[in-house]
Amino acid sequence: MPGIFDRLQKEIENKGDEGGITALDLADLPLTLRKIMRLMLRELQLSYPQLLETMAALPEGERLPHKDLDEALDVLTAQSWLTRIGQGEKAIYKVNLRRKAGSKLASGVWNTLDEKLKGK
Repeated sequence: MPGIFDRLQKEIENKGDEGGITALDLADLPLTLRKIMRLMLRELQLSYPQLLETMAALPEGERLPHKDLDEALDVLTAQSWLTRIGQGEKAIYKVNLRRKAGSKLASGVWNTLDEKLKGK
């Protein structure tokens, strides 16, 4: 009979197949990629020109050159952290958040209420 730990291990293994990110995953990113993801998480969607404007507005030491930004965006897209729609200057980047598991509380509450009402 599978136990709770077996079930949790299976869920952990399945998360790798889902794509997208969780907040805990951000800590494992290199500084450059983490900086871009923090910018993206504020808006969830930015066009390439908006990303360039946002980078230009950062303090001097935090800005990324266009070449480094392009490479970082390619890496984040390849690793499914971001979803890219379009190419070049017309590209739009969206954060790829993992699907959240649905709550089982609601069905349990309704079942309990149904049982109580049937008992009356």
